[in-house]
Amino acid sequence: MKRMFATTLVLFSLIAPVLAVDMSAEIDAATAKIMPQVVQWRRYIHEHPELGNREVETAKLVAEHLRKLGIETRTGVAKTGVVGILKGAQPGPVIGLRADMDGLPVTERVDVPFKSTVKSEYNGQTVGVMHACGHDTHVAMLLGTATVLAGMKDKIKGTVVFIFQPAEEGAPAGETGGASDMVKEGVMDNPKIDAIFGIHINSATEIGTIKYKSGAEMAASDWFSIKIKGRQAHGAYPWQGIDPIAVATQIYTGLQMIVARQSELPKAPVIITVGRMSAGIRENIIPEEVTMAGTIRTLDSEMQNDVHEKIRRTATKIAESMGATAEVTIDRKTPVTYNDPALVKKMVPSLEKATGKGNVLEAEWVTGAEDFAFYGQKAPAFFFFVGGMPKGGNPKTVPSHHTPDFFIDDSRLDVGIKAFCNIVFDYK
Repeated sequence: MKRMFATTLVLFSLIAPVLAVDMSAEIDAATAKIMPQVVQWRRYIHEHPELGNREVETAKLVAEHLRKLGIETRTGVAKTGVVGILKGAQPGPVIGLRADMDGLPVTERVDVPFKSTVKSEYNGQTVGVMHACGHDTHVAMLLGTATVLAGMKDKIKGTVVFIFQPAEEGAPAGETGGASDMVKEGVMDNPKIDAIFGIHINSATEIGTIKYKSGAEMAASDWFSIKIKGRQAHGAYPWQGIDPIAVATQIYTGLQMIVARQSELPKAPVIITVGRMSAGIRENIIPEEVTMAGTIRTLDSEMQNDVHEKIRRTATKIAESMGATAEVTIDRKTPVTYNDPALVKKMVPSLEKATGKGNVLEAEWVTGAEDFAFYGQKAPAFFFFVGGMPKGGNPKTVPSHHTPDFFIDDSRLDVGIKAFCNIVFDYK
């Protein structure tokens, strides 16, 4: 009997180090304590938004708090980015957690006490500035996460890298910025991150809920421009010229036929959007040139390359058939946001600790793009969505992201904090 007992003790001693300690109750308590401050941060940042590569005051707020927590802090990364490095008491993996900080050139219409009235300049125009995509909540949730984890430093195995990123929505004309610049400046390499996690609030997902998709989750975003050259003529004598506006309308229809008749949509979505057309200076003059520009959204790399080729062929051949020429330029902006399936499977239980198993749901493709994708090219990544829609809201009618009426219920930002914190302790 003594021998059996001794053997049991030996076996237990071998197994015990492998067993993970569930920190969720302690995380819940610490998160509840910090939540009033998190909401205060969110509302202050919302009232004082800054555009991409201009997040000076937001970055200052972040850096000051990280330093108060005793976290090693780097500033001026990719212009205004802030990186905090928290080293746990024991060796272990390096985990990256990311939040974006920039607002949008949108004038807010939501009647809240912390409404933005900020004006700024964007590409030569005076614009209103608003956190119309919820980045203010991302910053607040990651600051809350840093606060909770700093208080548990002696229990952390490994290192946590807090990434506060500028310019997710894109840099101003003539500048670079965002995740690609953060990666170029070594945020994934010093220290080398083993896995990275990102969060996004969603105005059409009910508070208390998390949504995610394994594999390809958010679309690649490529920008295109088509310059059509015809021959100028008097508006009364169109046969004397080659009307590039008429050519452009045919090309527009042809682009939509790529989606409707030439793309294998059950495999993955494809969206081609023409967002800008410019031509002419006077009503009675057929112009010489038209420029049309827009975006391409794809979720499969083979389809992405195929769509690019079809856009070039469609534009040039239609123009040629009408006696004009078309020059096509395609700029690959943002890759597909890809959630590593093995990482997702391993970490979904951590999300369930944050808000309950029935509140963590697998979602469909998202045809919006996210430059978080650049981090996923350097390490396994998992990007998920946290609900910001008030209870009982209709996801089909709530104002969407990037609009003046965009609204977030900030009462359950604790879900994001607890998700991040449980990930840190559960990742092995």
